[in-house]
Amino acid sequence: MPTPSPQPNNPLHGITLERMLTEMVEHLGWKKMADEVRIACFTTDPSVSSSLKFLRKTPWARKKVENLYLDYRADWGSAKAT
Repeated sequence: MPTPSPQPNNPLHGITLERMLTEMVEHLGWKKMADEVRIACFTTDPSVSSSLKFLRKTPWARKKVENLYLDYRADWGSAKAT
């Protein structure tokens, strides 16, 4: 069985969807997330659990959330350094 190759060019390698959502809720909040990515699981009774279920079944929405995470992640790192 071949061993999985490292993913040096994948900025999301090793980051779970749950971790992404948790960090985004901490830093952005559900309202800002819903403004950025218009999906019902962010607007109607939002929770990490319901969002995980939806995003795991909906590739286009997951991609938007991943892109949102990448866009804001650099800002969070610089905020921690100051």
